[in-house]
Amino acid sequence: MTYNFRQQILQGIPDELPEPRPYDESVNHAPKRKDILTKEEKKLALKNALRYFDPKHHAVLATEFAQELEKYGRIYMYRFRPTYEMYARPIDEYPAKCKQAAAIMAMIQNNLDPRVAQHPHELITYGGNGAVFQNWAQYLLTMQYLATMTEEQTLSMYSGFPIGLFPSHKDAPRVVVTNGMVIPNYSKPDDWERFNALGVSQYGQMTAGSYMYIGPQGIVHGTTITVMNAARMQLRKRGLDGDDRGGVLFVTAGLGGMSGAQPKAGNIAGVVSVTAEINPAAAQKRYDQGWVDELHSSLDELIPRIRKAVAAKEVVSLAYVGNVVDLWERLAQEDIRVDLGSDQTSLHNPWAGGYYPVGYSFEESKVMMAEEPERFKEAVQASLRRQVAAINKLAARGMYFFDYGNAFLLQSSRAGADILKPDGSFRYPSYVQDIMGPF
Repeated sequence: MTYNFRQQILQGIPDELPEPRPYDESVNHAPKRKDILTKEEKKLALKNALRYFDPKHHAVLATEFAQELEKYGRIYMYRFRPTYEMYARPIDEYPAKCKQAAAIMAMIQNNLDPRVAQHPHELITYGGNGAVFQNWAQYLLTMQYLATMTEEQTLSMYSGFPIGLFPSHKDAPRVVVTNGMVIPNYSKPDDWERFNALGVSQYGQMTAGSYMYIGPQGIVHGTTITVMNAARMQLRKRGLDGDDRGGVLFVTAGLGGMSGAQPKAGNIAGVVSVTAEINPAAAQKRYDQGWVDELHSSLDELIPRIRKAVAAKEVVSLAYVGNVVDLWERLAQEDIRVDLGSDQTSLHNPWAGGYYPVGYSFEESKVMMAEEPERFKEAVQASLRRQVAAINKLAARGMYFFDYGNAFLLQSSRAGADILKPDGSFRYPSYVQDIMGPF
């Protein structure tokens, strides 16, 4: 039976199993996660997944979920991905008893819209692992709860898991959300990987698991101010007009999530920007959406284009579809003057898709990440050392480089890169230190 949008939401988890959904190759998927669970832990992961379903379906789903865990490193429950199109609808189209709940349903669907989400079928919005839910059963249950709740109830959420509806009052929050619950000082990245694979914890980022993500437009204003003020600062140091930013060259990395705001911010600030992105699908999405003006996959083609744009004082955003280290090293080799440099790769998540090492293709890196995690970590750290070495060369020639709050300085220092001053402080500032405030 085919149900319409409202009926599917009210139904929640269907009583009869829906047909398996085909794996859509046209969608940008999360990389396979490393095999981190023991045999007993894998059994527990299956039990945790099956708790959402009627026991009559366990025989079929246990086999299916075990295969997902083996193939992808997580249980996403692809079979239960909704058949309706995923996007934020007008509030009145949602089957809700209160507008607050309907608004939250719209926010959730916006977070999972393929035009917005980084890995929509894995329920990951941005940052490589910033998740709205851990699996599609959680999505179905949460939407059903929101559709049925009143203004005198509150929905409690824990790492994508809807704990339930509780009596409250009209002035109380309609939803209370918590994510993660892993204490960094008393745990390791592998601890979180294990808990996530078990289905008991998720990393919600700042706006993914709290349903507030709005794509690159969420930070384009702040990124514009950052680029504009950094350019003003550097131009004034040279005795030039800080508001005449024509020909200023800004080089950075990342187009996958909020980092996609960088090329548009560069255009608004009136500079030439070059943004590297290793994932061709992410780069193409930002080009199709109008966030970046040009895509280039060849450095031999890109370098002359940069020279031309700078000489003509164009306002243009260029994307390099390739590894940022190759870009930095070529810029240093060609002795091109870079005025501003930064990085918005997801280095808070360096070992699971937030950063890809130089010398390997995107696909080779994903395989190594899952099958040889220690080798992948070594490759990432070697890549960071090379990236910093190239940045240091350009900084010595006058480039102003700043960390964009993405843990670039931290992870580079942990990798043994030449990123520290003799007193142990970082060579380069964070953008909030001397860009966002003074002007």
